[in-house]
Formats: sequence, structure tokens, C-alpha cells
Amino acid sequence: MNASQKQIDLFNAVVKKASLKQEVYQKSMEVFSLFKMMAESLTTNYHTTIHQTDYPIPFEYKDISQFEFEMKFGSDLLVFYMHSNIFEIPRDHEVMKLSYIKDDKTRSYCGIIHIFNFLNDSFKYNRLNDVGYLIGRVFVNRENHYFIEGKREVGLLYNNFADAILNNETIQSIIESSILYTINFDLLTPPYDNMKEVTVEEMLNVRDKMRIRTGKRLGFKFQADTIGKV
Repeated sequence: MNASQKQIDLFNAVVKKASLKQEVYQKSMEVFSLFKMMAESLTTNYHTTIHQTDYPIPFEYKDISQFEFEMKFGSDLLVFYMHSNIFEIPRDHEVMKLSYIKDDKTRSYCGIIHIFNFLNDSFKYNRLNDVGYLIGRVFVNRENHYFIEGKREVGLLYNNFADAILNNETIQSIIESSILYTINFDLLTPPYDNMKEVTVEEMLNVRDKMRIRTGKRLGFKFQADTIGKV
């Protein structure tokens, strides 16, 4: 039994959409490999530049998996994580108003690289209740165009999707801006009322589980930082 025209159209639609997503995925993987390379290079440059300090200051790169790597510096940890799926930009997003997208809707399909900030000690002491923050996410399409949503230094510098192209220089700037934002985003004391009651179980577990929750802005709203606009 031969396929009907309706089925042929269906099969072609499946192939067309899947091929587009594969193209975006492959480009995203290439970009993420460049992120890893530039992060490792930055770490090497640090150690060849900074030879001695009064205290041992970590500055390390660690490849976790195909989709993840870490950068550890001072008391902070950045986790760069690429989602394995491809996303379409929402219709109400500012980017969708650009003629760049209106001329070719396939340009609105993107891979996403997330940048999270944690405290080093949260992982070192296995403090599972501690919190991290998404400080930025990089959207990249099949043409290697990109834009960023993020906090302050991360989000305000890269916002021209129609013209912005990812390369070694721009990726290095994104990583450096993420580090700069992180070191200026300090740990604040949580409100007294949030800490005045502690259970016996929490205190008994603090030696090995560190159950008292810690985060840079725990107890405070995170609204003072600016979201970068396209």
C-alpha cells in the first residue's frame, strides 16, 4: 500500500523539523566546545600570570560531561550547562519582533547554554540545601547568531541577535563577564528571623550535611539586578 499524499506531507514535515533541530543542535555543540576551550585557556592564563598570593586562591576548570563544565575561582563556582534539547523563542519575546526573525522563522530555534553560580563550599561540604543562581543564558541559532538574557555584566553587553556572531573573542568576553558579575555578587547575611529557629536534627547534621541553607541572597529578593534586553 503506497503512502497517501497526506502521509507524504506528514513525513516531509517530520524530516524538515527534525533536520532543523539537528542543525541547531550541532551548531550549539560546536559553540559549547568553544566555551570549554576558552574557559580552559583562561585558567591557564591565570596560572601563568598570578604566581603567588598570601592565601591559596583556586582558579580551576573542570570538564564534567559533554553538556557541562565548571569554573572554580575564589569562593565561587560557575556551572556552564548546555541543554540537550532545542527550543523555539516564545512569540511574545522581544527577539521575535526583529526583521531578522520575521524574514526566516527558522532562525528563532535555538540551543541554550545556562550559566549558574554556586558557592564552592556548597559542593565541597555536600550542603544539599544550598541554593545557586542562574546568572545568564546564551541562545544560539543555526547561523551562529546569539543573544543573552542575564544579570548586569552578563546580560547588558550582548543583545543584538541580528548581528551578533559567536566566536572565540565573544565567548571569552561572556566567560569573563560572568566571572566579574560573580565576584561582585557577594554573600549577604540572611535576615535574623530566617535563622533564629534551628531544629535539633539540623544542628546534629550540620557537621556532615551542613543542613543550614546558604545562598548569596538567601532571604532577600533578587530584583536589584537588571535583566538584559534584546
